Amino acid sequence: MKMVQRRRGLILSFVGGHLLITIVCVQIAFAITIALALGSGIVPAVLPAVDVILICLAGSLILLAVFAALKGIHALHEERSRAKAASDLIDTVAGTSREWMWAVDREGKFTFSSQASIALLGYHPSELVGRPCQKVIDPEELANARHSVAEARDNRGPGRSGVVVICRHRNGAPVWMDVTVRASRAKAGLSAGFEGTSRQLPPQSARAILKQRITERIEEALQGRLILTAFQPIYELTNGKITGVEALARFPSVEGKGPDHWFNEAGTVGLGGELEFAALESALEAAGKLPAEVYVALNLSPETCLDPRLPGFLEQAALSDDRIVLELTEKLAVDEYAPLVAALAPLRRRGLRIAVDDAGSGFASMRHILRLRPDIIKLDRSLIAGIEDDQGQQALGAAMVEFAKQIGATIVAEGIETEAELSAVTQLGMHAGQGYFLGRPTILPAEWETWHHLPLNDSDETADAL
Repeated sequence: MKMVQRRRGLILSFVGGHLLITIVCVQIAFAITIALALGSGIVPAVLPAVDVILICLAGSLILLAVFAALKGIHALHEERSRAKAASDLIDTVAGTSREWMWAVDREGKFTFSSQASIALLGYHPSELVGRPCQKVIDPEELANARHSVAEARDNRGPGRSGVVVICRHRNGAPVWMDVTVRASRAKAGLSAGFEGTSRQLPPQSARAILKQRITERIEEALQGRLILTAFQPIYELTNGKITGVEALARFPSVEGKGPDHWFNEAGTVGLGGELEFAALESALEAAGKLPAEVYVALNLSPETCLDPRLPGFLEQAALSDDRIVLELTEKLAVDEYAPLVAALAPLRRRGLRIAVDDAGSGFASMRHILRLRPDIIKLDRSLIAGIEDDQGQQALGAAMVEFAKQIGATIVAEGIETEAELSAVTQLGMHAGQGYFLGRPTILPAEWETWHHLPLNDSDETADAL
């Protein structure tokens, strides 16, 4: 943009200066020709007055040419001074402005970047020019930005359009920007790309927009019933038969964001409970295709267990109460156990069971167990990984088995990934096991139908599961 303006000014100055010189040269040549013609006698003198007039004319042309040349040179000098001042001003603005000025061609490659890219994105302009814009913006965000620009242009015409874009700093941190962009035009009238300016949004504005985006994404998942359920098998270790499954929510995402991310985001905008109920509904609906003898472990937060809607919701489920296990994770803090215990008591009297997840990963898990007295204790992967070679882990595992007997609970070893781990937890007397070695989570009912016995000698059976 700046280079085009500078080049245009230089071309006009060059053409204008050479045209002026040409005119002056013609005038001088014409005057000299008259003087030579009179002096050499080529033009016959008729009257002395005519000679005087021609001589005066020649002199006047010379003086006029000299005056025009001096004035033209002065004007040319002033024009060049103004062009230089304008160019210097553009350089100053581009170099000192906190707004990032940029331009990309029709292929999305940077053709210009101001110095502000250093402060905002950590990239020197020379590191961006000639590179695709995906260097500083993710493909999905770029697609959203193009869609927003197209909508803004449709609503406001072909002029400038302001959109919010999340760029990526050199260190990987997100940079929220308010972008003003317009299409640049080639000589043939075709789009040659885009040019615009970007400024960083204040933290408050960025948080407000982020909250709005999260809310829209969660509501779209809720209204569109986009939540899927994957089941992972849980086997009895004494006889190798399947005893239950854990229901795991799956969300559509091109960014590969997992369920924890979705639930955490939903919690930040006050939709955590709604998302959990939607995941419950999906799991209970899908559970109708499971073998009739297995129970279904449903992950719930303490907050959702306290929700007055939960009892009625579970009453409407197609599953019998003895096939429903409410699995509480120890990662979620519980401030007051008395209300939680009171809310779970009538459900347990109906036949529903309670499980505590991730037990053994910290003090909070033991507090959960002591306060809630669960029916099922699920030992965390951190306790199971490498247990066959660690005497400390084996001692803790054996203690947990004995503790479970004392309170009337059963033990499920989570995260079994090798045959050696399976053998170790079985020898310690753990009741059931779950993990990739036994079966991966899958959303395919055809896979659920194959779950009957432990795949001890055929680990490939679960390799293709989702």
